[in-house]
Amino acid sequence: MTTEILDPAHALAGVAEASLGEVEISIVMPCLNEAETLGRCIERAQRALDEHGVRGEILIADNGSTDGSQEIATRLGARVVTVAERGYGSALMGGIAAARGRYVAMGDADDSYDFGDVPRFLEHLRGGAELVIGNRFAGGIRPGAMPFLHRYLGNPVLSAVGRLFFKVPCGDFHCGLRAFDRAAILRLDLHTTGMEFASEMIVKAGLRGLTIGEAPTSLAPDGRSRRPHLRTWRDGWRHLRFLLLYSPRWLFLWPGSLLIAAGVAGSAWLLPGPRRVGGVEFDVHSLLYAAMATIVGFQAVFFALFTKVFAMNEKLLPPHPTLERWLRRPVLEMGLALGLLLLSIGIIGATYAFALWRKLGFGPLDPSLTLRVVIPAVTAVTLGLQVMMGSFFLSVLGLRRR
Repeated sequence: MTTEILDPAHALAGVAEASLGEVEISIVMPCLNEAETLGRCIERAQRALDEHGVRGEILIADNGSTDGSQEIATRLGARVVTVAERGYGSALMGGIAAARGRYVAMGDADDSYDFGDVPRFLEHLRGGAELVIGNRFAGGIRPGAMPFLHRYLGNPVLSAVGRLFFKVPCGDFHCGLRAFDRAAILRLDLHTTGMEFASEMIVKAGLRGLTIGEAPTSLAPDGRSRRPHLRTWRDGWRHLRFLLLYSPRWLFLWPGSLLIAAGVAGSAWLLPGPRRVGGVEFDVHSLLYAAMATIVGFQAVFFALFTKVFAMNEKLLPPHPTLERWLRRPVLEMGLALGLLLLSIGIIGATYAFALWRKLGFGPLDPSLTLRVVIPAVTAVTLGLQVMMGSFFLSVLGLRRR
């Protein structure tokens, strides 16, 4: 049995389709020094295929093992592909690219996942699902298999965030045992090389409208004697950051819209004069904070728009029909017109404030009166300039689209 070496630069370029179809499913296991547990995983996967009469192969995507893992896999009849670029995602991308099956199942080689469940996943795929995600909470988590924080905080919270952001019907967003239609996943053009790969797969599948299913599976304690690769807080933050970066709506748009609404409402409430609520008086100082909320909110909404257009250009996010239609309009000209309007309003307000000062002989002013003119004027000027510059930047982003 020979070991194949895969160029990671072309890991997702695909392989010749002529060999596909001889194998129904490829079970891919990323491997980095898994000699303690790899053999048990391969044997369990082989037994599952044999017992259910499934035409399959077991493929080990080796990421530079130095403990003899490759020899173990070869001896047990698995196919070994060497992926030079380090990282969980890199290893899986290499394995998926080299797989010969129409379907691919992936799972860690640490003996924590039950590869005997793969035929259950395969039934979903045969029924039309394009991605099937395991649910460890539904299948059973054995004592000591998942740290307390992962089980009761990390996984439930991140899974809930994923469902909220991307409308993916998934109760266990980070289950490493999953199966999918190989061609459908290759079309997603996955990029991440680290642990975020698992999240990127689900996020892009949801955004692209793939048919997603779920299958219960169990989780056993890690069978290795060494410390797991996962780091609770570091990897949890990396996954949350990834979800936010792929959802400019939740990262920028909704917070920005709330800030604008609060800022405009607060400004309108305070412009006529000081307001008293109970024993607390709100005056121009509060008006200044309301103006700040409006400006920051406006910036956040613009960031949401910039991020969305950039992500669409780079094919990180799918096209948005409404935004596509809007971008076909003269965005620069409309933005410049709106910016000039806001700028003019601000200049008129500043001129009025200057006239009041001149009327007083350029002497001391009553801040409670003049700031009610100056703050809205400065806000309007700032927003006008932001709109004009933002419109130019949108036009730059749109050059590639045109």
